[in-house]
Amino acid sequence: MAEERISQGITTEKELELNLSTESHKPWITAIGKALSSAVRIDILNLIKVHPLSLQEISRRLGIPLSSTALHIRCLEDAHLVSTESQPGIHGSMRVCMCDFISFHLEAYDTDISAAENTLVYQMPLGNYTDFQVEPSCGLAGMNGVIDTFDDPRSFYSTDRQQAQLIWFSRGYIEYRFPNKINPLWNIQEMNFSMELCSEAPGYNAQWPSDITFSVNGTEIGTYTCPGDLGARRGRLTPNVWPIGLTQYGFMTGVSLRKDGCYINEINVNDENILETVRLSGKPYISLRIGVRPDAINQGGINLFGEKYGDFPQGINMRIVY
Repeated sequence: MAEERISQGITTEKELELNLSTESHKPWITAIGKALSSAVRIDILNLIKVHPLSLQEISRRLGIPLSSTALHIRCLEDAHLVSTESQPGIHGSMRVCMCDFISFHLEAYDTDISAAENTLVYQMPLGNYTDFQVEPSCGLAGMNGVIDTFDDPRSFYSTDRQQAQLIWFSRGYIEYRFPNKINPLWNIQEMNFSMELCSEAPGYNAQWPSDITFSVNGTEIGTYTCPGDLGARRGRLTPNVWPIGLTQYGFMTGVSLRKDGCYINEINVNDENILETVRLSGKPYISLRIGVRPDAINQGGINLFGEKYGDFPQGINMRIVY
């Protein structure tokens, strides 16, 4: 039996882009999964991927009943993998089937990702710390003033701690854990942490150096010597409830992990490539520890600012560039 001649004009070219996070894509993804769950339907796609064929010709080539062929085509149509069109044939009209895509891509790792800049960004509220060990003077403050009591490390366990917009201590550390959503296939270029901080002096003192050390996933990155505790003016964001004469604002400080080493405020402090260690850690989180070591030369304490205290409207931010 001679194969009926079919117009090539209905061939289309489509590249399907699907995303697990897009609600409207979920029924389509499910339909594609169902369509590709049959070896027969995969054979049909293979037959018509270059040239459209009639239902009758597909049935003949695969050796399956015409009724079964029609059901398989309907399933592929539901998934938008195949389209059909009626064309004149030798014995009247015939239903012609064509492959309606070139490729499809299913994206999974896109939560919180900026496609334009290839960055993954997390903004951690100041009070969302997961571990700490602090010594007085120490405390927390929020929009209504001091949380719990001054100079008592037990205040750091307060149920109101998530409202903290200012945290301070003389020695010890505080740790934050960000979700580790790094795709192992990504080529990470940089991991950056930023925060507003300053030293912790009685009242305030711009000439009060403090050696503040940063660690990521348990690996020490380096130490920044903060010049002092700033309070000569009110912080641009600091509420009126916080008294003049106490710490008011700080320095915006950046900690960067790159392939050629680690940097604090763009000054190289460590030549080790810690990016690979962090990426391959297998941990569900990325931890950032900020502290003043007991053996530090300048044990001048630390103040950390949230988005509603100090000069900069942010908490502890992490940015990954890939």
